[in-house]
Amino acid sequence: MEFNSPEVTPAYPSATVVLVRGDESPLEVLMVRRSQDVRHMGGMWVFPGGRVDPADGDFDAEPDATALAAAIRETREETGLEITAEALHYISHWTTPKGAKKRFATWFYVGLLHEQQDVVVDGGEIAEHRWVRPVDALAEQARGELKLMPPTFITLLELERFGNCASIASEAPAMEPVMYAPRVTELDGALHFLYAGDAGFEAEDPAVPGQRHRCIMAGDSLEYLREV
Repeated sequence: MEFNSPEVTPAYPSATVVLVRGDESPLEVLMVRRSQDVRHMGGMWVFPGGRVDPADGDFDAEPDATALAAAIRETREETGLEITAEALHYISHWTTPKGAKKRFATWFYVGLLHEQQDVVVDGGEIAEHRWVRPVDALAEQARGELKLMPPTFITLLELERFGNCASIASEAPAMEPVMYAPRVTELDGALHFLYAGDAGFEAEDPAVPGQRHRCIMAGDSLEYLREV
C-alpha cells in the first residue's frame, strides 16, 4: 500500500468484526483472505468487515449505532454468520493515514461466537477463511507466510494475551476503545506508522528520541513498539 498521494481523500466510515471462539479452550480468531483480484488490499488476511451503507442507518445522526449495524451486516454478507449487537464490544478505531488513495474510519468490534455456525464465504471478494490462534497467525506472519496490515497485526497482538473467550467476555465490556490515527513516514527504507503518544507523532518524524508508539513496516515485516 502506498501513502504518497498528494491529495487528502475522505475517510469512509466502516466496521470490522474480530470474531473469536473458544469458551474454555485456547482462543481462535476468524480471519478471511481477500481475493487477489480485489484492487484494495488484494491477497491480505483481514477480519470480516466493510463500508457503512445507507441502509445501516443515519450515520451523521448516530455514527456508533450505524457502524454497529454495518458490522453485523458485513459479517453476515462476508461469512454467513449471524451475530447480535449484544455479542459485540467496541475495542478500537482506526483511521487510514493521509496520503493513502483509499481511506477508511473503521470501528473495530470483538465478537464472541458461542454457538456452532458454519462459515460460508462468497468466493469472490473473499477467497477463503480460517480459524486460527493469534499466536499461530503472528508466527506465520513473522515467517512471511501471512500478509497483514498494521491494524490486523496489532489487533492479533492484543488478542494474544487472552487465553479464551471467557477472559475476553469479562474484560471487553469495560475496555476503553483505543483510537489509532497514524501519521506515516519513511525512515531507513521502512514505513513508520506513528500513533498518538509516540515522541515523533506531532512532528511526523520517527527519528525524534523519546517514547515509542508505532508500527514499523519493512516489506512484509511488521514490528509494533509501545512504551507505556
